[in-house]
Amino acid sequence: MHPAISVIFFTVTSGAGFGLIAMIGAGLPLPAGLAAAFFIPLLAAALCVVGLVSSTFHLGHPERAWRAFSQWRSSWLSREGVMSVATLVLFALYALIWMISGERPLILGLLVALGALVTVYTTAMIYAQLKTVPRWNTGLTPACYLLFSLASGFLLAAVLNGLAAGGSGAAGVAFVAILAAWACKYAWWKHAENASLEQAGSTVETATGLGAIGKVRLLERPHSGENYLTREMVHVVGRKHAAKLRMIALLVGAALPLLIALAVWVFSGTTLWLLPAFLLMMAGLFVERWLFFAEAEHAVSLYYGGGNT
Repeated sequence: MHPAISVIFFTVTSGAGFGLIAMIGAGLPLPAGLAAAFFIPLLAAALCVVGLVSSTFHLGHPERAWRAFSQWRSSWLSREGVMSVATLVLFALYALIWMISGERPLILGLLVALGALVTVYTTAMIYAQLKTVPRWNTGLTPACYLLFSLASGFLLAAVLNGLAAGGSGAAGVAFVAILAAWACKYAWWKHAENASLEQAGSTVETATGLGAIGKVRLLERPHSGENYLTREMVHVVGRKHAAKLRMIALLVGAALPLLIALAVWVFSGTTLWLLPAFLLMMAGLFVERWLFFAEAEHAVSLYYGGGNT
C-alpha cells in the first residue's frame, strides 16, 4: 500500500505521546514543581495532538474528519477518535490537579494510562482487522504498536526524570523495553513472510469469483491510467530495498538505542543520555512504519495484475 507520510508521522508520533501519557499516569518518577507539572504534560499532549492532526492530511476532505466520531459502534477509526479525545480530556484534568496541588492522583492517573493504551490499541486495530491485508491481520500488529508506544514513552519519561538526576536503573528497564518491542517486530516480520495474498487464500480466482470455471488471468487492466486504488492500494517495494530498510530500522531504531541504554545502565550515567536513544528509536520507527505500509499487499491489487510482490 502507499506509505502516506502523514499517517506514518501520526502513528509514530502519537504512539510516543500516548506512551509518555501512560508513563506519567502510571506514576513514573518525574521532576517536581509547577514548571514540570505544566511542561511535561504539554509535551506529551503536543506529541499526541500533532500526530492526530497530521493524520487528517491524508483525508480527501479533512474538514469532515469530525464525522468519524459518530461511527464508534462499528469503526475502529471512530473508536480511535473517541478514545483519543476522552484520554486527552482526562489527562488535562490530571495535569491541572498536578499543577494546583503538586500531587499526581493515582486512580485518575491509572485511568489516564489505561485510556492511552486503549487509544494506541484502537489505532493498531484499524490495520489489524483488515483480512484484505494478510500481513496486518494478526494479533502481533497491536502488540507491536503497544510495545513501541510503551518503549518510546518510557525512554522519554526516563530522559525527563534525568533532569532531576534520575538514577541509571531506568536505563536497564529501557533496555528491556526496547528489546521486547523489536523482538515483537521481528516476530511480526517472520509472520509477514508467510502472509502473502496467495498463502492467505486470496487469488484472482477468489477475487473475481470465477475460479469454478478455471484459471483466471488478466487480459487487460481495468483502467488505462492511474486511479485512486492503484495509487493508494497497489504499491510495490523491491525485496532488496525492503531488506536494506529493515537493517537500517534495526540498526538505528534498535541496536544503537540498546547500546546507549546499556552503557548508561552499566556506567551509572544520568538518564539524560537516553535522549539520543529516544531520537534514534523514533528515526528507526519512521523507517519501520514506512515498510509496514509499503510492503502491505491489499487484495484489490489482484484486479490489477498484482498479488505477490
